[in-house]
Amino acid sequence: MYRKKYGISDKSDKKNMNDLEEFECLIQQDNSEKSAESRSIKKKIQDKNLKGSPNSGLFFSFLCLVATVTIFIVFFSVYTDSIHPLVDTIASQLGYSEKQYGAIIDAGSTGSRVLAFEFHKGYLDGRLVLDNELFKELKPGLSSLTPEKGADQINQLLNEARNFIPQEYWISTPLALKAPAGLRLLGASKSEEILNVIRELFSKSGFSVNEHSVEIMDGTDEGIFSWFTVNYLSNRLTSKNTVAALDLGGGSTQVTYEMNEFQPSYKNFIHAVPILNNNEVNVFTNSYLGLGLMALRHAVITKKGAANQTSFESECVNPIIKEKSFNYGNVDYLVSGKENKRNVENPEVDYELCTEAVKRQVISLLQPKPIKLGEHIINAFSYYYDRAIETGLVDPFQGGEITVFEFTKKSREICATPNTDQPFMCLDLIYISVLLQDGFGLKPQTNIKLFKKIRGHEVSWALGCFFQNYNDLVKRKKKAE
Repeated sequence: MYRKKYGISDKSDKKNMNDLEEFECLIQQDNSEKSAESRSIKKKIQDKNLKGSPNSGLFFSFLCLVATVTIFIVFFSVYTDSIHPLVDTIASQLGYSEKQYGAIIDAGSTGSRVLAFEFHKGYLDGRLVLDNELFKELKPGLSSLTPEKGADQINQLLNEARNFIPQEYWISTPLALKAPAGLRLLGASKSEEILNVIRELFSKSGFSVNEHSVEIMDGTDEGIFSWFTVNYLSNRLTSKNTVAALDLGGGSTQVTYEMNEFQPSYKNFIHAVPILNNNEVNVFTNSYLGLGLMALRHAVITKKGAANQTSFESECVNPIIKEKSFNYGNVDYLVSGKENKRNVENPEVDYELCTEAVKRQVISLLQPKPIKLGEHIINAFSYYYDRAIETGLVDPFQGGEITVFEFTKKSREICATPNTDQPFMCLDLIYISVLLQDGFGLKPQTNIKLFKKIRGHEVSWALGCFFQNYNDLVKRKKKAE
C-alpha cells in the first residue's frame, strides 16, 4: 500500500524505505495532536454553552414558571367545560355533593305553572349545576279566577313542589310567584287583590320567602330571565357567543340579545346582566305589552267593536267558521269568519286583508324596533314553538330549526284551508310571520331554533328568575353573618 501511495519502486533501497516510514509516522503523530487539540476546543465551547451566562438559570426557571401557569390555565378551562361533570359525579358518589333547590310559579295569562329545580354545587368552583326539575301546569290563568279560586290553584302547585323537594331543604329553598303580562292587563286594584291572598299562602308555605316573593313581574325582568335560561342551558354564559331569546307569551312578547354597540336612543333598553364567573354582559331587552299572541288576537278581532260587544266577524277567520268561542280577560267572545269577497266560491281567509290588519297593530305597538337581531343565533319558544308543532313545522318531541319564510308559507297554507278545529290558527301564524319580518326586521331566510326543552330542561324565564332569587338569598345570609 505504501509503495503504491508514495510511488516507491521495488528497486528502492532500504534506507529510503525507512525514511518514508519515519516520515509517515511523523505525519500521523501531527494529525493525532491536531485532533486532540480540536476535541479540547470543542469541549470548552460545549462547557461554555452549558454553563451559560450568570442569569441563564433564572431565565430557565422563568420559562418553567410560564409553562406551568399556561398548563394550569388550559387545564382549568377544560375542567370547567368538559371535566366538570366527571369530577362532580365522583364527588357526589363519595358524598361530597351539596344540594340546592328552588321553586318558581309562573302565573301566566293562560295558566299557572310551577317549576321546581334540583341543583348540586360544583365541587371545585361552587357553581350550581341543574340536575332535575319538576314542571306542572294548571289552567286557566289567575286573571280568569276569583282570588279564592286563584289561591286554591296556587296551593295545589305548592303541594307539587313540596312533594318534589325534601322537607329538610324547604327552609333554604327560595320560592317566588311572578305574574307577567296577564295580571298587568287586569289593572292594579284587581291584580293586587289576588296577589295579597297568595302572599298569605306563601308565608305559611315553609319555603324561604321575602317581601318581593309575590309580585307582578316587570317585562324587562321577564326578557332577561328568559335570555339567561336559554344561554345557561346552552352552556353559553361563559362564552362570547350568546344567543338571542324570543319569548311569545299570551299578553306580551320579549326580545333579548347581547348588544355592545348601540345608538343613544336605545340606552334605556340596555342592561348589564350578571353571568357566570363574576362577569357581566350588556343585553338589549324589551317587553312589548299587547303583542302577546292572545292580546294581538283579541285586538285584531275586536278592533271595530263597541265596548260591551262580545260577538264579532273577522276577516282573519275562515268564512265557514261560525261563533267559535274565544276567552280573553275573563270575557267570552263569539267569533265568526267574514265573507271573502275576493274569492266567494272557495271559503278561505282574505290573506292580504288580514295581513294588513295585523301589520297595523304590530307597527303601532312595536317601539323600539330591535336592530341587528338577525346577526345572532335565535332561539324562540312559548307560542312560537306551540304553533310550530301544531302545524307540523317541527318535531313535537325534538323541536327543530326553520326559517322565517317557512312560517309565512305555512300561514298561507292554513289560511287557504277551512279548519273548524283550529279556527284561529290562520290569524296566529300570520301574526308570527308579520312580527318576525315587519316587526323584528328578520329576513325570510333567517333561521329560528324552536325548542320547548334544552338538554331535557324546560325553556322558561323561571330558571333565570331562580338564579336571581338564589343570589339575593346568599347576599342576605352573608349580611346577617
